[in-house]
Amino acid sequence: MIKKTTYGLVGYPLGHSLSPAMHNTAFHELDVEAEYVLFSMPKEELKGFFEAVKLEDSHIFGLNVTVPHKESVLPFLDTLDPFAEKVGAVNTVVISNKRKLRGFNTDGPGFLAHLTETGFDAKDKRIAVLGAGGASRAIISVFCLLPNRPASIRIYDIDPERVGALVKDLGARMDVSIVKVVSSVDDLDIELADLLINATPIGMKAEDPVLVKEELIHSNLMVYDLVYNPPQTALLKMAEARGAKAVNGLKMLFYQGVLAFQHWADADLSEEVKLKMWDALNKACYKK
Repeated sequence: MIKKTTYGLVGYPLGHSLSPAMHNTAFHELDVEAEYVLFSMPKEELKGFFEAVKLEDSHIFGLNVTVPHKESVLPFLDTLDPFAEKVGAVNTVVISNKRKLRGFNTDGPGFLAHLTETGFDAKDKRIAVLGAGGASRAIISVFCLLPNRPASIRIYDIDPERVGALVKDLGARMDVSIVKVVSSVDDLDIELADLLINATPIGMKAEDPVLVKEELIHSNLMVYDLVYNPPQTALLKMAEARGAKAVNGLKMLFYQGVLAFQHWADADLSEEVKLKMWDALNKACYKK
């Protein structure tokens, strides 16, 4: 199953991460002598890190990847899972005994699993997305690849070149005709939307602004904030006050983490272990 070794999260910065609580609980429950640690590094250190990972004596056999490296790691991987290839972003890396690196994207399936759990059916819905990073790539991809697709996806990012490049890149590998890039938050038509997704890190800091005008949020809207630390952002507080359904990204983190662990283990996890992982994650998030 899993060798006695190290697994970890690559990103920068990583002070907010709750992943160790979840994965180390799974190792404990499975009686596996392994640990999950944080590898905080800027982009210029990635090349050297992955060169070391590929060495025969490396003790690292699995990685998660978070902002801002989900796209930057692609040149260091040997192969990609078909969904990760379509997305063009990776958040999970499996490292074989022969030190070959295969990239997966569990963000999209993890998000969809949680969205389904909330009872939201994306078919023919109008969706607004803030942010054009790696998580946004995965979410837009999974929507575009659904048999019963949303009616529309409007996306805004503060960097117009970045969001334009994202949609163009995805369009080379899938049908993105339902996706429209807009030039301002107001053009997201949130007042007409069924689902608003914040896929930016804005909301992690207490002083962060709310990007959306309060009057645009309505009671038929679901507001999904990928930020989970703090568990209730200013955006989610505003959504609740306006009568909208407010959901944070903790369950997405959980579901993508379960899928990542199963890729590393090459085996399914029992419901009992999954429950222990969720309890550990929940406690880590809501502890005072």
